[in-house]
Amino acid sequence: MRAARLINLILLLQSRGMMTAAELATELEVSERTVYRDVLALSAAGVPVYAEQGRAGGYRLVGGYRTRLTGLSRTEAEALFLAGLPGPARDMGLDEPVRAVRRKVLAALPPGLRDASERAGQRFHLDAPGWFADTDPPEHLAELARAVWQDRVLTMRYRRHDEVTRTVEPYGLVLKNGVWYLVGRIGDDLRSYRVDRITSLEPAGDTFERDPEFDLPSFWAERAAEFVRRMLRDTITIRLSPHGVRMLRYVAEPPAVREALEAAGDPDPDGWVRTRMPVESIDVAYTYVTRLGPEAEVLEPPALRERLADAARRLHDLYR
Repeated sequence: MRAARLINLILLLQSRGMMTAAELATELEVSERTVYRDVLALSAAGVPVYAEQGRAGGYRLVGGYRTRLTGLSRTEAEALFLAGLPGPARDMGLDEPVRAVRRKVLAALPPGLRDASERAGQRFHLDAPGWFADTDPPEHLAELARAVWQDRVLTMRYRRHDEVTRTVEPYGLVLKNGVWYLVGRIGDDLRSYRVDRITSLEPAGDTFERDPEFDLPSFWAERAAEFVRRMLRDTITIRLSPHGVRMLRYVAEPPAVREALEAAGDPDPDGWVRTRMPVESIDVAYTYVTRLGPEAEVLEPPALRERLADAARRLHDLYR
Protein backbone atom coordinates (compact mmCIF):
# COMPACT_ATOMS: atom_id res chain seq x y z
CA MET A 1 0.00 0.00 0.00
CA ARG A 2 2.74 2.45 0.99
CA ALA A 3 4.95 1.46 -1.95
CA ALA A 4 2.10 2.27 -4.37
CA ARG A 5 1.54 5.61 -2.63
CA LEU A 6 5.24 6.53 -2.91
CA ILE A 7 5.18 5.77 -6.63
CA ASN A 8 2.05 7.88 -7.06
CA LEU A 9 3.73 10.75 -5.20
CA ILE A 10 6.72 10.63 -7.57
CA LEU A 11 4.45 10.50 -10.62
CA LEU A 12 2.45 13.49 -9.38
CA LEU A 13 5.59 15.59 -8.96
CA GLN A 14 6.93 14.34 -12.27
CA SER A 15 3.78 15.36 -14.17
CA ARG A 16 2.89 18.60 -12.35
CA GLY A 17 6.25 20.11 -11.47
CA MET A 18 5.74 21.53 -7.98
CA MET A 19 3.01 20.69 -5.46
CA THR A 20 2.41 21.66 -1.86
CA ALA A 21 2.03 19.12 0.93
CA ALA A 22 -1.66 19.98 1.12
CA GLU A 23 -2.14 19.36 -2.63
CA LEU A 24 -0.30 16.05 -2.42
CA ALA A 25 -2.35 15.02 0.61
CA THR A 26 -5.57 15.75 -1.26
CA GLU A 27 -4.51 13.79 -4.35
CA LEU A 28 -3.23 10.82 -2.34
CA GLU A 29 -6.11 10.95 0.18
CA VAL A 30 -3.80 10.97 3.18
CA SER A 31 -2.82 13.50 5.86
CA GLU A 32 -0.11 16.11 5.37
CA ARG A 33 1.89 14.39 8.12
CA THR A 34 1.90 11.22 5.98
CA VAL A 35 3.14 13.26 3.01
CA TYR A 36 6.04 14.60 5.12
CA ARG A 37 7.00 11.05 6.13
CA ASP A 38 6.75 9.80 2.53
CA VAL A 39 8.98 12.61 1.24
CA LEU A 40 11.62 11.77 3.85
CA ALA A 41 11.42 8.09 2.85
CA LEU A 42 11.92 8.97 -0.84
CA SER A 43 14.88 11.21 -0.03
CA ALA A 44 16.45 8.42 2.02
CA ALA A 45 15.99 6.08 -0.95
CA GLY A 46 17.87 8.47 -3.25
CA VAL A 47 14.91 10.12 -5.02
CA PRO A 48 15.86 13.83 -5.35
CA VAL A 49 12.78 15.47 -3.82
CA TYR A 50 13.50 19.12 -3.00
CA ALA A 51 11.42 21.31 -0.67
CA GLU A 52 11.15 25.03 -1.43
CA GLN A 53 10.10 27.20 1.49
CA GLY A 54 7.83 30.23 1.40
CA ARG A 55 4.33 31.09 0.26
CA ALA A 56 4.97 29.90 -3.30
CA GLY A 57 6.97 26.88 -2.19
CA GLY A 58 6.32 23.18 -2.26
CA TYR A 59 7.93 19.91 -3.29
CA ARG A 60 9.53 19.20 -6.66
CA LEU A 61 11.92 16.75 -8.30
CA VAL A 62 15.34 18.15 -9.17
CA GLY A 63 17.96 17.34 -11.76
CA GLY A 64 15.47 16.23 -14.43
CA TYR A 65 14.71 13.10 -12.43
CA ARG A 66 12.35 10.72 -14.21
CA THR A 67 11.02 7.45 -12.93
CA ARG A 68 10.44 4.43 -15.15
CA LEU A 69 7.32 2.30 -15.03
CA THR A 70 8.90 -0.32 -12.76
CA GLY A 71 6.27 0.35 -10.08
CA LEU A 72 3.38 -1.05 -12.14
CA SER A 73 1.68 -4.19 -10.92
CA ARG A 74 0.64 -6.84 -13.43
CA THR A 75 -3.02 -5.79 -13.11
CA GLU A 76 -2.11 -2.14 -13.77
CA ALA A 77 0.10 -3.00 -16.73
CA GLU A 78 -2.60 -5.14 -18.35
CA ALA A 79 -5.27 -2.50 -17.70
CA LEU A 80 -3.05 0.08 -19.42
CA PHE A 81 -3.52 -1.72 -22.74
CA LEU A 82 -7.31 -1.62 -22.35
CA ALA A 83 -7.42 2.13 -21.80
CA GLY A 84 -8.03 3.05 -25.45
CA LEU A 85 -9.96 1.87 -28.48
CA PRO A 86 -7.65 1.00 -31.41
CA GLY A 87 -10.49 1.22 -33.93
CA PRO A 88 -11.50 4.82 -33.15
CA ALA A 89 -7.83 5.83 -32.89
CA ARG A 90 -7.28 4.44 -36.40
CA ASP A 91 -10.37 6.26 -37.71
CA MET A 92 -9.00 9.56 -36.39
CA GLY A 93 -5.66 9.01 -38.12
CA LEU A 94 -3.82 8.16 -34.88
CA ASP A 95 -3.03 4.53 -35.62
CA GLU A 96 0.76 4.95 -35.88
CA PRO A 97 1.11 7.21 -32.81
CA VAL A 98 -0.87 4.66 -30.77
CA ARG A 99 1.41 1.85 -31.96
CA ALA A 100 4.46 3.98 -31.17
CA VAL A 101 3.39 4.74 -27.62
CA ARG A 102 2.56 1.07 -27.02
CA ARG A 103 6.10 0.17 -28.13
CA LYS A 104 7.59 2.77 -25.78
CA VAL A 105 5.47 1.62 -22.84
CA LEU A 106 6.43 -2.00 -23.50
CA ALA A 107 10.09 -1.03 -23.61
CA ALA A 108 9.79 0.78 -20.27
CA LEU A 109 8.08 -2.12 -18.51
CA PRO A 110 10.22 -4.58 -16.55
CA PRO A 111 10.77 -7.94 -18.33
CA GLY A 112 8.25 -9.78 -16.17
CA LEU A 113 5.39 -7.56 -17.37
CA ARG A 114 6.13 -7.29 -21.10
CA ASP A 115 3.50 -9.90 -21.93
CA ALA A 116 0.79 -7.59 -20.50
CA SER A 117 -0.27 -6.32 -23.92
CA GLU A 118 -0.62 -9.83 -25.36
CA ARG A 119 -2.50 -11.11 -22.30
CA ALA A 120 -4.98 -8.20 -22.39
CA GLY A 121 -5.51 -8.53 -26.15
CA GLN A 122 -6.21 -12.27 -25.88
CA ARG A 123 -8.84 -11.76 -23.19
CA PHE A 124 -10.70 -8.53 -24.02
CA HIS A 125 -11.84 -6.78 -27.19
CA LEU A 126 -13.77 -3.50 -27.24
CA ASP A 127 -16.18 -3.19 -30.20
CA ALA A 128 -17.59 0.35 -30.13
CA PRO A 129 -20.12 0.44 -33.02
CA GLY A 130 -23.66 -0.78 -32.44
CA TRP A 131 -25.15 -3.78 -34.23
CA PHE A 132 -26.25 -3.33 -37.86
CA ALA A 133 -24.36 -0.03 -38.05
CA ASP A 134 -22.04 1.20 -40.78
CA THR A 135 -18.51 0.73 -39.41
CA ASP A 136 -16.75 2.93 -42.00
CA PRO A 137 -15.44 6.14 -40.40
CA PRO A 138 -17.07 9.43 -41.49
CA GLU A 139 -15.34 11.10 -44.42
CA HIS A 140 -14.00 14.13 -42.53
CA LEU A 141 -13.19 12.50 -39.18
CA ALA A 142 -9.38 12.51 -39.48
CA GLU A 143 -9.34 16.14 -40.62
CA LEU A 144 -11.59 17.10 -37.71
CA ALA A 145 -9.32 15.28 -35.25
CA ARG A 146 -6.30 17.26 -36.51
CA ALA A 147 -8.21 20.53 -36.09
CA VAL A 148 -9.25 19.53 -32.56
CA TRP A 149 -5.62 18.82 -31.62
CA GLN A 150 -4.39 22.07 -33.18
CA ASP A 151 -7.28 24.32 -32.02
CA ARG A 152 -7.93 25.45 -35.61
CA VAL A 153 -11.13 27.19 -36.69
CA LEU A 154 -13.08 25.40 -39.44
CA THR A 155 -15.75 26.31 -41.95
CA MET A 156 -18.10 23.40 -42.56
CA ARG A 157 -21.17 22.57 -44.56
CA TYR A 158 -23.67 20.61 -42.47
CA ARG A 159 -26.69 18.64 -43.67
CA ARG A 160 -29.94 18.99 -41.71
CA HIS A 161 -33.28 19.17 -43.56
CA ASP A 162 -31.25 21.56 -45.72
CA GLU A 163 -27.54 22.44 -45.88
CA VAL A 164 -26.08 25.23 -43.75
CA THR A 165 -22.60 26.75 -43.48
CA ARG A 166 -21.06 27.18 -40.04
CA THR A 167 -17.73 28.53 -38.80
CA VAL A 168 -16.87 26.47 -35.75
CA GLU A 169 -14.17 26.18 -33.11
CA PRO A 170 -13.78 22.38 -32.75
CA TYR A 171 -13.49 21.57 -29.05
CA GLY A 172 -13.73 17.79 -29.10
CA LEU A 173 -14.97 14.55 -30.64
CA VAL A 174 -17.28 12.02 -28.96
CA LEU A 175 -17.99 8.44 -30.06
CA LYS A 176 -21.48 7.39 -28.92
CA ASN A 177 -22.82 3.96 -29.85
CA GLY A 178 -20.77 3.88 -33.05
CA VAL A 179 -21.68 7.46 -34.09
CA TRP A 180 -19.12 10.28 -34.02
CA TYR A 181 -20.14 13.76 -32.83
CA LEU A 182 -18.25 17.05 -33.03
CA VAL A 183 -18.56 19.41 -30.07
CA GLY A 184 -17.78 22.95 -31.19
CA ARG A 185 -18.27 26.57 -30.25
CA ILE A 186 -20.16 28.90 -32.56
CA GLY A 187 -20.19 32.41 -31.17
CA ASP A 188 -21.00 32.04 -27.48
CA ASP A 189 -22.75 28.68 -27.83
CA LEU A 190 -21.38 25.15 -27.56
CA ARG A 191 -23.19 22.76 -29.90
CA SER A 192 -22.87 19.18 -31.09
CA TYR A 193 -22.99 17.90 -34.67
CA ARG A 194 -23.04 14.43 -36.19
CA VAL A 195 -19.79 14.05 -38.09
CA ASP A 196 -21.38 11.91 -40.81
CA ARG A 197 -23.64 14.86 -41.72
CA ILE A 198 -20.72 17.18 -42.45
CA THR A 199 -20.54 17.41 -46.25
CA SER A 200 -17.46 19.63 -46.60
CA LEU A 201 -14.75 21.05 -44.40
CA GLU A 202 -12.24 23.85 -44.90
CA PRO A 203 -9.74 25.50 -42.54
CA ALA A 204 -10.69 29.09 -41.75
CA GLY A 205 -7.02 30.03 -41.34
CA ASP A 206 -7.21 30.97 -37.66
CA THR A 207 -6.56 29.29 -34.34
CA PHE A 208 -8.78 29.82 -31.30
CA GLU A 209 -8.14 30.05 -27.58
CA ARG A 210 -9.78 27.14 -25.81
CA ASP A 211 -11.86 27.85 -22.72
CA PRO A 212 -9.74 26.40 -19.88
CA GLU A 213 -12.90 25.62 -17.88
CA PHE A 214 -14.40 23.42 -20.62
CA ASP A 215 -14.72 19.74 -19.67
CA LEU A 216 -15.77 17.48 -22.54
CA PRO A 217 -17.11 14.50 -20.52
CA SER A 218 -19.20 16.78 -18.29
CA PHE A 219 -20.54 18.75 -21.25
CA TRP A 220 -21.50 15.58 -23.11
CA ALA A 221 -23.18 13.98 -20.10
CA GLU A 222 -25.25 17.13 -19.52
CA ARG A 223 -26.26 17.48 -23.17
CA ALA A 224 -27.10 13.78 -23.48
CA ALA A 225 -29.38 13.97 -20.43
CA GLU A 226 -30.97 17.15 -21.81
CA PHE A 227 -31.53 15.47 -25.19
CA VAL A 228 -33.37 12.57 -23.55
CA ARG A 229 -35.49 14.96 -21.46
CA ARG A 230 -36.50 16.90 -24.59
CA MET A 231 -37.46 13.68 -26.32
CA LEU A 232 -39.96 12.69 -23.62
CA ARG A 233 -42.69 15.16 -24.55
CA ASP A 234 -45.86 13.08 -23.93
CA THR A 235 -47.14 11.01 -21.02
CA ILE A 236 -49.26 7.89 -20.85
CA THR A 237 -51.04 6.23 -17.91
CA ILE A 238 -50.70 2.46 -17.78
CA ARG A 239 -51.27 -0.57 -15.56
CA LEU A 240 -48.44 -3.09 -15.36
CA SER A 241 -48.47 -6.69 -14.18
CA PRO A 242 -45.58 -7.84 -11.97
CA HIS A 243 -43.94 -9.33 -15.07
CA GLY A 244 -44.64 -6.11 -16.99
CA VAL A 245 -42.79 -4.11 -14.33
CA ARG A 246 -39.77 -6.38 -14.78
CA MET A 247 -39.99 -6.17 -18.59
CA LEU A 248 -40.27 -2.38 -18.69
CA ARG A 249 -36.52 -1.75 -18.57
CA TYR A 250 -36.06 -3.83 -21.71
CA VAL A 251 -38.68 -1.79 -23.60
CA ALA A 252 -38.33 1.92 -22.80
CA GLU A 253 -35.53 4.45 -22.32
CA PRO A 254 -33.90 4.34 -18.85
CA PRO A 255 -35.06 7.88 -17.81
CA ALA A 256 -38.65 7.00 -18.74
CA VAL A 257 -38.42 3.70 -16.84
CA ARG A 258 -37.02 5.39 -13.73
CA GLU A 259 -39.79 8.00 -13.71
CA ALA A 260 -42.48 5.36 -14.26
CA LEU A 261 -41.21 3.18 -11.41
CA GLU A 262 -40.94 6.17 -9.06
CA ALA A 263 -44.53 7.20 -9.88
CA ALA A 264 -45.99 3.69 -9.47
CA GLY A 265 -48.71 3.26 -6.87
CA ASP A 266 -49.27 0.34 -4.53
CA PRO A 267 -50.04 -3.04 -6.17
CA ASP A 268 -53.68 -4.09 -6.38
CA PRO A 269 -54.81 -7.54 -5.13
CA ASP A 270 -53.54 -9.11 -8.37
CA GLY A 271 -50.14 -7.40 -8.09
CA TRP A 272 -50.76 -4.87 -10.90
CA VAL A 273 -49.56 -1.28 -10.42
CA ARG A 274 -50.77 1.95 -11.99
CA THR A 275 -48.28 4.59 -13.10
CA ARG A 276 -47.55 7.43 -15.51
CA MET A 277 -44.68 7.14 -17.96
CA PRO A 278 -43.10 9.87 -20.14
CA VAL A 279 -42.73 8.93 -23.81
CA GLU A 280 -41.27 10.49 -26.92
CA SER A 281 -44.60 10.36 -28.74
CA ILE A 282 -47.84 8.37 -28.84
CA ASP A 283 -46.47 6.38 -31.78
CA VAL A 284 -43.43 5.39 -29.73
CA ALA A 285 -45.70 4.57 -26.77
CA TYR A 286 -47.68 2.24 -29.05
CA THR A 287 -44.50 0.26 -29.86
CA TYR A 288 -43.60 0.08 -26.15
CA VAL A 289 -46.99 -1.28 -25.08
CA THR A 290 -47.26 -3.76 -27.96
CA ARG A 291 -43.89 -5.19 -26.88
CA LEU A 292 -45.22 -5.57 -23.36
CA GLY A 293 -48.23 -7.43 -24.75
CA PRO A 294 -50.79 -8.60 -22.18
CA GLU A 295 -48.53 -7.45 -19.31
CA ALA A 296 -49.65 -3.81 -19.75
CA GLU A 297 -52.96 -1.97 -20.09
CA VAL A 298 -53.15 1.62 -21.34
CA LEU A 299 -55.63 3.77 -19.40
CA GLU A 300 -54.86 7.13 -21.01
CA PRO A 301 -54.91 8.69 -23.54
CA PRO A 302 -58.12 7.22 -25.01
CA ALA A 303 -56.78 7.38 -28.58
CA LEU A 304 -53.84 5.11 -27.72
CA ARG A 305 -56.12 2.74 -25.81
CA GLU A 306 -58.43 2.45 -28.84
CA ARG A 307 -55.49 1.94 -31.19
CA LEU A 308 -54.25 -0.96 -29.08
CA ALA A 309 -57.75 -2.41 -28.83
CA ASP A 310 -57.96 -2.35 -32.64
CA ALA A 311 -54.57 -4.09 -32.86
CA ALA A 312 -55.81 -6.75 -30.43
CA ARG A 313 -58.91 -7.33 -32.56
CA ARG A 314 -56.78 -7.75 -35.69
CA LEU A 315 -54.47 -10.16 -33.88
CA HIS A 316 -57.50 -12.15 -32.76
CA ASP A 317 -58.69 -12.37 -36.36
CA LEU A 318 -55.27 -13.54 -37.51
CA TYR A 319 -54.95 -16.28 -34.91
CA ARG A 320 -58.62 -17.25 -34.65
